[in-house]
Amino acid sequence: MTTLRDTAIQDTAVRDTAIQPQPRQRILEVDALRGFALLGILLVNTLTMAGSYGLLGGRPPATADTVTLWLVDFLAQGKFYLLFSFLFGYSFTLQAASAERAGARFGPRTMRRLLGLFVLGALHVVFLYIGDILTTYALLGLILFAARRATPEGAYRAALWVWGVFGSLLLLLGVLGTPAGPDDEAAQAAVATEAAELTAAYRGGFTDVVGANLSQLPFAVLALFTMSGFVVAAFLLGLSAGKRQWLTRVGRVALRRVFVAGLCVGVPATAFSASGVAGPLSPRWELLAGMTGIVVAPALSAAYVAGLLLWFGTPSGARAAGVLAPAGRMALTNYLTQSLVMALIFTGYGLGLYGRVGIAVPVCIGLVLYAAQLALSGLLMRRYRLGPVEWVLRAFTHLRERPRQVNER
Repeated sequence: MTTLRDTAIQDTAVRDTAIQPQPRQRILEVDALRGFALLGILLVNTLTMAGSYGLLGGRPPATADTVTLWLVDFLAQGKFYLLFSFLFGYSFTLQAASAERAGARFGPRTMRRLLGLFVLGALHVVFLYIGDILTTYALLGLILFAARRATPEGAYRAALWVWGVFGSLLLLLGVLGTPAGPDDEAAQAAVATEAAELTAAYRGGFTDVVGANLSQLPFAVLALFTMSGFVVAAFLLGLSAGKRQWLTRVGRVALRRVFVAGLCVGVPATAFSASGVAGPLSPRWELLAGMTGIVVAPALSAAYVAGLLLWFGTPSGARAAGVLAPAGRMALTNYLTQSLVMALIFTGYGLGLYGRVGIAVPVCIGLVLYAAQLALSGLLMRRYRLGPVEWVLRAFTHLRERPRQVNER
């Protein structure tokens, strides 16, 4: 039986210390994983874009909303952000191989790509969604570029050190903050006032929404510093895996070990995290639970990757990968489209439903949107090589008018 992995064209072995040339065909596993990650990113972002629970914290009164918040925190919060980061690092090796085949200078090409991502991210932050990841990737991508000559072993060890240092600091912060308990009444009143102001702004006109996004920039910068270590660690893990062509060469025994280990570590820790954020644990535990969730998120991310790769090797999984991969091929377009659609539904320059429909309803809307994106991506990728935003970014990166389409002769 021909499996998904059998379809990947593998190169002859070269030294681990070099970025290995890759086949010209896209790697289906990478695209499928990226398409899957779009779902988790959308569900998490929806909590913020639909109302102040996701932005300022707090626990919803309705049971359905509480259960939904718990499930989203348990299944998605932080995990897919890191999965995208891992794939960003992995794809970095593919881009390097592409530049080598084309005889192009990889440095200038990478700088143009990162600049393009930063510009797209800045526009995204101001006009659509404050929780943008593109600016983060553009800035931290400079670290990835600096580490491009690292050996796979060196990149892997560096990733563990970065994760260990940042993880220890966040856990220490959570432990020190737990005895203080929940905020006093004055602090809670200040949070409620800020939530009311944000709600009014996001239900207002276009300039109100933009102003609200700009007012949240300091918090976005703080989030960047909080997550930067874990993003860099995921970048480096992806770099190490890409140099080894891990996604197409790893054996099923190794995948099972990663899957089981990820579940054993990730499930209890993320259950504690979700229980501290959404209940039933006391709000006193919210800070420590949240920090724990950030630190252990890589465990479930690894379990997702291993589990999906195992599934993709089966007939049903190969069919699922074929559905997910087109969305992953145009992930940048889909990511920005998600924010645009949610902004049109929840902000004042759209339907103005911000803070009006709880959490469960927006998550259901997100699931419907994701299904529509899978279908539309499949249609577009049967005709075109790139999504529209990918087309623009690639043209800027390669300094040419447009890439050739699949149906061109």
